[in-house]
Amino acid sequence: MKLARIHGPGDVRLDEVPEPDAGPDDVILDVRACGICGSDVGYAKIGGAQGPTPRPMAIGHELAGTVSFVGANCGDLAKIGDRVALHPGAAGFGLGNGGPEGGFAPKLLVRGAAQGKSLFSIPDDMPFEFAALAEPLGVGMHAVDQAEVRAGDKVAVLGAGPIGLSAVTTLADRGIEDVVSIDLSETRLEVARKLGVAHTINPGKEDLWEALGRIHGTDTLYWMDVVGTNVFIEATGVGPLLSEVVGRCAPRSRISVVALHRKEVPIDFMTVLTKEVTIRGSIEYPERYEEMIELIARRDLSPMITHRFPLDEFLLAFEVARSPDAGAKVMIDIA
Repeated sequence: MKLARIHGPGDVRLDEVPEPDAGPDDVILDVRACGICGSDVGYAKIGGAQGPTPRPMAIGHELAGTVSFVGANCGDLAKIGDRVALHPGAAGFGLGNGGPEGGFAPKLLVRGAAQGKSLFSIPDDMPFEFAALAEPLGVGMHAVDQAEVRAGDKVAVLGAGPIGLSAVTTLADRGIEDVVSIDLSETRLEVARKLGVAHTINPGKEDLWEALGRIHGTDTLYWMDVVGTNVFIEATGVGPLLSEVVGRCAPRSRISVVALHRKEVPIDFMTVLTKEVTIRGSIEYPERYEEMIELIARRDLSPMITHRFPLDEFLLAFEVARSPDAGAKVMIDIA
């Protein structure tokens, strides 16, 4: 069968590999849809999760499909034909461990499925490509949870890639109205508007802080000019921007950092102290994985999927995913 793997920096291939062989604690999925994640693109750039790996690294962890094999020890946790979304963290892959399993393939081995934390049922009428959005949606949702967003907050979501868009969707679903989506891509900002965001800013066309001040108001705290924005979801990975946020945010702001910052970011902790700013990292999912499936069932997330490719065209799809202005989620449909 075909399987997408990283062989080195910038070297992604669609390899021919044997079909998986499962044990008594395992389940095999027939993958029906798998989204290309920004982390997949990042791993490919450097040759692996932390750099080149001794063996090819399989990728693909945003997926849904049907159960085609159930190990003897799995009991009634799954049965053949079940339609499910995968929790990749609980399944022990997809988070940069360099293992052999990846979702850009017709079949996926889910090791240790007998533990009952990896597979979650999806409604019969939910398209697999929407169910595959549960994983990135969970990342964005947890970032919102980490910021403890509540009614009346003035929120800026920095970055309108799939994670930023997932945060925007979560905020809209929770009735948070005063939200700004910020990105350099007009294509992605249009997606954010379709998902329910009230305001958008393109810093390539106008000054970010002047625009935020116009939307959320401005003030002065001691020697600092600040905007009224008091919650920031940082989904860009741009270090200098995070430093600016600390300098320009409102007093007692809450900053949730969900982007991968691979380089050190200078933070003025005198400003953090003076403003009593809270900075929290975000890398997990909500405790209930079902939360994302329930949101997908009640909201239209179709604007988030901007490109669809069959598995045979994976390398072309991956090139599209590398382009920040191409769109939002690139989905691989697997028959």
